[in-house]
Amino acid sequence: MTESLVVGVDAGATSTRVAVHALDGTRVGYARAGAGNPTAHGLGKAVANVAAALGEALGTHDGRRVVASLTGVAGHVAEMVPELAKVWAGHGIAEGPRYMGDTPIAYTAGSPEPDGSLLLSGTGAVAARIVDFRLDAIADGLGWLLGDEGSGFWIGRQAVKGVVEVLDRGMPVPPDDRIKGGGMLAELVVEHFLGDDRPAAPRAVADRIVRLAQADHMRLAALSSLVSQAAEAGDEAALKVTREAAERLVATLGRVHVSGPVVLAGSVLTNEGPVRQAVVKLLADKNVTTAGDAAGAAAWLAARDLLPEADAKALHAAFTAVSP
Repeated sequence: MTESLVVGVDAGATSTRVAVHALDGTRVGYARAGAGNPTAHGLGKAVANVAAALGEALGTHDGRRVVASLTGVAGHVAEMVPELAKVWAGHGIAEGPRYMGDTPIAYTAGSPEPDGSLLLSGTGAVAARIVDFRLDAIADGLGWLLGDEGSGFWIGRQAVKGVVEVLDRGMPVPPDDRIKGGGMLAELVVEHFLGDDRPAAPRAVADRIVRLAQADHMRLAALSSLVSQAAEAGDEAALKVTREAAERLVATLGRVHVSGPVVLAGSVLTNEGPVRQAVVKLLADKNVTTAGDAAGAAAWLAARDLLPEADAKALHAAFTAVSP
């Protein structure tokens, strides 16, 4: 068993990560590839990206040493199961991977406890109750158009909406000393969309920002870090957005949380910043942890059935340590 290996896969909407571990938790291989979400990117592309990452992560290790593996996938497509089994067989791995959604994997990246809750805010946002490492209840995660409250996209949209509204009311075009409070957030938003090519009339600036946002709505999600930057500098408009984001995220969590740890996941909540700080403060009476590496968490779940319970818990940190 000391020569045995386990494989964990985190196949997400933007990238795929594969971790290969020995049963003592030692990471012996790790690789990244393109998106592995078959719903968003198609079955062929998703499988090809998982295959590329698996091959790189295994390296020179003999696939016959792999005794268990698990794939966490954002977007369930049943046809992916036999396709992954073929990829695994091509490496000499005896059995294809277990297949589960990415939400329990994200939770497991932050806790070895079987029951608890996940609060995730990245581009999207969702809260989930986890029982025995399986999804038991879910709140939000309804997508950028109608849900995902408190997500990076929501934060960016709220910021742009506020700036467009004040431009529509005649606020001078940033940068301008007449803007109340300095208008750092307004300046960052206008810079993000228009650079130095800014019409003189406020309404014309607002119209151009609206057209650009409608043409590529993901430009709104990219604003999340700029909102945090402005909030940390004390911009009142940005602080209002980040406070409301935290409140909405905690309210979503309240719909599903019963007991156990609360795992924070997603870029908005795993990186230090005003939203994370506000969420942690609002959850001061909870046992809050932060998600580590999701591919390592998938590998830990694969190994868990092969290890004594106490050993599995003790090794959780080794499996889920964030990769270099």
